[in-house]
This record gives sequence, C-alpha cells and structure tokens, in this order.
Amino acid sequence: MDATRKRLLFRAQHRGMQETDKLIGEFAAEKLESMTGDQLATFEVLLEESDADLLNWVTGRVPVPAEFDNDVMAMLLAYCSK
Repeated sequence: MDATRKRLLFRAQHRGMQETDKLIGEFAAEKLESMTGDQLATFEVLLEESDADLLNWVTGRVPVPAEFDNDVMAMLLAYCSK
C-alpha cells in the first residue's frame, strides 16, 4: 500500500467516534487499494467532514448534500447498506 493510501486508511480508522471509525475504517480497508487517484482525492475531502455528518449520511438520517453526491459516496453508501 502506498503512502497516500496508508495515510487515508489511518485517518479513516481514527476519526473519533467508534461508529464512524468502524464504518469508514472498514470501508477504507476494503476499498482504498482499488480506488483511482481521483477517487482517493474525493475520499480525502470526504474525511474532512464531521463524524456526525458522515454518520447521518451513511445511515440515511439526512440526505447526502449535492457537493458530496459522487462515486465515492455511492461506494460508501453501498458498502454501509450491506
């Protein structure tokens, strides 16, 4: 795993809330290797959002805002729904 993917994996697994650590961290562990450079950049932007927002989006409590409605979010939503 290259340095960018390792850094993103660490960030995804150490968010602060156990729920998001688990959801986002497991998603990253499974999907980072297959992501393109553009998808990695998109995922990094997504990791800047708060745990509460991410959790609300992936659980469907709150609709995903238009600026985060992208292929990486679709992958994350599909992963979390299984």
